[in-house]
Amino acid sequence: MRIATWNVNSLNARMPRVEEWLGYAQPDVLCLQETKLADTAFPAMAFSTLGYESAHHGQGRWNGVAILSRVGLDDVVAGFTDEREPDSDARLLWATCGGVRVASVYVPNGRSLDSEHYTYKLDWLERLRAHLDASCEPSQPLAICGDYNIAPTDDDVFDPAAFVGSTHVSDAERDALQRLKDWGLDDAFRRQRPEPKLYTYWDYQAGMFHKHLGMRIDLILATKPLIETVEFALVDRNARKGKGPSDHAPLLVDVSVGDI
Repeated sequence: MRIATWNVNSLNARMPRVEEWLGYAQPDVLCLQETKLADTAFPAMAFSTLGYESAHHGQGRWNGVAILSRVGLDDVVAGFTDEREPDSDARLLWATCGGVRVASVYVPNGRSLDSEHYTYKLDWLERLRAHLDASCEPSQPLAICGDYNIAPTDDDVFDPAAFVGSTHVSDAERDALQRLKDWGLDDAFRRQRPEPKLYTYWDYQAGMFHKHLGMRIDLILATKPLIETVEFALVDRNARKGKGPSDHAPLLVDVSVGDI
């Protein structure tokens, strides 16, 4: 099974590129973030024509997450299932695809360390950990895919000194990410590609992509039944090239679900 994730930074703007990528990359499951669409505007029929069932959790101009699958799409749940007030942002969507529980996540950016958005980000991550405690098991095949807006280590940014005092690399964010891993998740990409300076995001400004000045903030965190079967992993830089790309590249991993 090929599982992929891609922050498309507006599906309307990126739809031709997404259709092209589905055609040549052939993922079985694709998690999308920042669709920036209402549910009524999501192009489900276009994806159906390409052989994909789809689910979408959107709110219009901002955020928005989706899951596309050609191996089944069942038990779809939007957001958290705790007793707190529903998250006002469309950032989390769950579905079961070919026997694998999949989540598409768009973790809050945080903006700055002194911002209420940063506090919201840390709370959101803790809420995700609580959801795992309450609703999932580390023994089940599970993949949480998306834009985490966290670089796990200094190897995942082009220059650690450039990010001192910034979000995405703070101790609190990395600790929150580690709490997810401690529950029973691991970084699927790193199982195959341990080398540094492999990025998924490059700012549009100042030729950052062509200078290879990026960050690895898009992750697929998976449980042991999947991690132990990872056969291949790739950040598709070609999808970041050319006219009108997203500022993120798609990330994909291949797992052998038949071995689970």
